[in-house]
Amino acid sequence: MDLWQLLLTLALAGSSDAFSGSEATAAILSRAPWSLQSVNPGLKTNSSKEPKFTKCRSPERETFSCHWTDEVHHGTKNLGPIQLFYTRRNTQEWTQEWKECPDYVSAGENSCYFNSSFTSIWIPYCIKLTSNGGTVDEKCFSVDEIVQPDPPIALNWTLLNVSLTGIHADIQVRWEAPRNADIQKGWMVLEYELQYKEVNETKWKMMDPILSTSVPVYSLKVDKEYEVRVRSKQRNSGNYGEFSEVLYVTLPQMNQFTCEEDFYFPWLLIIIFGIFGLTVMLFVFLFSKQQRKEN
Repeated sequence: MDLWQLLLTLALAGSSDAFSGSEATAAILSRAPWSLQSVNPGLKTNSSKEPKFTKCRSPERETFSCHWTDEVHHGTKNLGPIQLFYTRRNTQEWTQEWKECPDYVSAGENSCYFNSSFTSIWIPYCIKLTSNGGTVDEKCFSVDEIVQPDPPIALNWTLLNVSLTGIHADIQVRWEAPRNADIQKGWMVLEYELQYKEVNETKWKMMDPILSTSVPVYSLKVDKEYEVRVRSKQRNSGNYGEFSEVLYVTLPQMNQFTCEEDFYFPWLLIIIFGIFGLTVMLFVFLFSKQQRKEN
């Protein structure tokens, strides 16, 4: 049945001479089942000359916001005020009631913000942009699909060790999860990706994703300065969020390690040879004493 509905939708959407393409397609999409809209997300009424959705994002699975462009190309008629309407599926069927955006201010210009009262994590949403009663863009999603956490915070590093040659060093990088991510109660399980590079390089080196908030970075050159950044995503769903602020790592100069080695290494030799010498002397003394008793 979904295949027939898809063919019918495409046929009607292509008949722009007989019907208004925007209104016909929007009406069909609003009546289509969730399975049809999911397999055919590209079926929209937008053109390059009209506002369109740029992204929808939920930072913590409790709220979300959607943003759109406001570009009107030269020669395009005045579209009038842009409004966002949404509907969601409470059971197996879509509710036929389209409601207007609850908050056009909190998420900035050309956006709609849904606070926790309007957010349901497991209920699919459909949203559309309208102008003068006509639909100019439309998309469907579930909140779990648009999770993009805020950047990790409080990046810092500590020195682990330096190679015997004094050329390379290992460090431990640590950070904290975004403050609005409820990871203590398990509402969010974040996966982190660390990237680093030398300051003058352009290509970042990526490390394997991890679940912990610290990771060692090995074999950094002592005479180089490095940049480190971290980003996160909801495990098994969603996309990576924005990167953290860059952490700069400047390793101590090699001569500092050389001085420390020159200071400690001779003392260790002196202690070892001292113990060995005392042992030999004690052995000789006991052996001589034993020889005197036998004589």
